[in-house]
Amino acid sequence: MRSISKQQQIQHLYWRAGFGATAALIRRESHQPLKKLVRDLLRNDAPFTPLTVVDPARVINRKGLKGMFREGMLDRDALKQRIRENTGHIRDLNVLWVEKMGSGEGVLREKMALFWHGHFACRVLNPGGVQQYLNTIRQHALGKFSDLLMAVSKEPAMLQFLNNQQNRKDAPNENFAREVMELFTLGRTDGSAGNYTETDVKDAARAFTGWGFNLEGEFVFRQNQHDDGPKTIFGQTGDFAGEDVIRLLLAQKQTARFITGKLYRFLVAEQATDEPTKARISTLADRFYHSGYDIADLLETMLTADWFYDPAHVGNRIKSPVELLAGMQRALGLAFEQKQSLILIQRTLGQVLLYPPNVAGWPGGRNWIDSSSLLFRMRLPDVLLQAGQVAIQPKDDGDVNTEMLARRGKGVLNVTVGWAAFEEAFASVRGDQLPDELAAFLLQQPLGSQQRAEVVKRVNPDSARSEQIRTLTATLMALPEYQLC
Repeated sequence: MRSISKQQQIQHLYWRAGFGATAALIRRESHQPLKKLVRDLLRNDAPFTPLTVVDPARVINRKGLKGMFREGMLDRDALKQRIRENTGHIRDLNVLWVEKMGSGEGVLREKMALFWHGHFACRVLNPGGVQQYLNTIRQHALGKFSDLLMAVSKEPAMLQFLNNQQNRKDAPNENFAREVMELFTLGRTDGSAGNYTETDVKDAARAFTGWGFNLEGEFVFRQNQHDDGPKTIFGQTGDFAGEDVIRLLLAQKQTARFITGKLYRFLVAEQATDEPTKARISTLADRFYHSGYDIADLLETMLTADWFYDPAHVGNRIKSPVELLAGMQRALGLAFEQKQSLILIQRTLGQVLLYPPNVAGWPGGRNWIDSSSLLFRMRLPDVLLQAGQVAIQPKDDGDVNTEMLARRGKGVLNVTVGWAAFEEAFASVRGDQLPDELAAFLLQQPLGSQQRAEVVKRVNPDSARSEQIRTLTATLMALPEYQLC
């Protein structure tokens, strides 16, 4: 079994708990104990600042639709203009979040928010609602899962997305209740020996009747639409309301097991089916449950464990498109001249933030890679770092909303690279050691001798040191191993 250096351990931490790090930061932290680095990541993420691109008052406010009518008829031109404006605001929020991820500020919060975005997948077309939902998962990303679950469940965007605005006592809608159980807390069940029954879903839906939002985008409980009759959920009977359902779900240890297992697969290893790993997840889940669902405590336990840094867990996970993009921004200080380019890259690679494909979020893992996306992933460094050109053809996902996001910006992706700071981190490295030092920073898998020879062949030994660093960097980032973290 291969061993890994302290540098690789630190880089492993920053990739799994963030989006990588700069070479200067890795060198500066190389003598720090890993436990201190983890505590610093948790402590540095304590302040919370919302991301804002629209007036927070514009949530699910439909009063503005009155201006869409002319002489009693819908003004289609005005409606199209509103749709374009809303799409533009969501695009700007997307870009702002990606830039935040790549900035190196509060990276653990943003990494966990990315996780929760896939877990609490939500998609609406009102920019105020999207913004409020995003800031809710960011605000609670490192707090108590109980608070996060309650807050997200009451988000107007989520209530709209899962149809609970239409959930009334005379016509209960089961969609919200089912997804809260199946996707947010307990996990899927096969109906024969699972985590909940159809009766649990039906009565939970009755408990959530009356949960909705007003024209100002605020959560409201409409008593006159609530079914206040007795309900039986998980074997308990009472006149339950929505908050009671959340409480009953949190009382189930299966909720802790489901969340812990999903987080383990996100941070440690996507394959977690062997018996020792299942036992490890069970121990973590017990701690998570008895801590009152303390997310920060669970993260600290996982990120400081010896097994987290096992070589078998290093460099074995395919970067999601957003992780790849934010990681390149972080390592090289990339600044895109056209913000639309960030959307175009996401769409081409198959992950557009704030537009999850369905209620289950993105499948991840090997699903990130196919023949077209892998080719673009490996061409991307050359395009971004050496002003290369590539014919960009976003995936045809049949989604008119993501098509609208990426209509402009085709062709050359113009970026400014922070080469000066990057090169400074390798200023003291001897020329013959540059390939190895750069490879150790950029790749979490070891560089093979044959690969090294191919990489070195790309470099003109008579060129300036700056040019050598840039050529080596682009070449190493184009290797398949750079797709792993």
